[in-house]
Amino acid sequence: MLVYGKNVLRELLNSNIIINKVILSDNFNDKELINLISKKKLNLLYDRKNKLDKLCNNNSQGVIIDIKDDFYIDLKEILNDKNADFIVILDHIEDPHNFGAIIRTSECAGVNYIIIPNKGSVEVNSTVMKTSAGALTNTKICVVANLNNTIEMLKKNDYWVVGTDANGENYTKINYEGKVALVIGSEGYGLKEMIRRNCDFIASIPMKGKVNSLNASVAAGIVIYEVMKTRK
Repeated sequence: MLVYGKNVLRELLNSNIIINKVILSDNFNDKELINLISKKKLNLLYDRKNKLDKLCNNNSQGVIIDIKDDFYIDLKEILNDKNADFIVILDHIEDPHNFGAIIRTSECAGVNYIIIPNKGSVEVNSTVMKTSAGALTNTKICVVANLNNTIEMLKKNDYWVVGTDANGENYTKINYEGKVALVIGSEGYGLKEMIRRNCDFIASIPMKGKVNSLNASVAAGIVIYEVMKTRK
């Protein structure tokens, strides 16, 4: 998979993700990054910046990285992790910018895992990597075939499942102690009804303006940090 950007390269160089090769523009002059690439003994190529920009919507910053797209883990790893106590489940998030922003917030807040469905949801791509500002390199993502079945298994492993929706209890009034799986609904439709019914609690963010909903990544950030307060 091709990803791009200076900050992304810097995070990748400090991660365990396999880098197949790095392509820099022929006028690239960031000596720090060049030295890091040299120390890692990576396959380094140079090309014209306009050619690099064509590969990534004119926003390469003179850096393209070819990486092994091995970001996903098996659900068994989550279920067997006795130290995990905070999971975020994304119910069919489709916008890569939202996905990347949620990954970044989750990593900052100490979320252990993110779970996404294998259909109808955005996958990890260069936009997700870029938007996450490198947080993806430190985030474990699990892809599952059925979110409802996954929620049932998490419940059997002592997780309280908290959905986010407009019609629920004020998110600040919910007790987030213990093991929590927070479910974020899709941008257009929110939580699917079957998922909603399977949640133990429904958390709502009070709205006082004329617009009655928040961007999915913003709503996720607000509730994620409310949960994080119980982890102190």
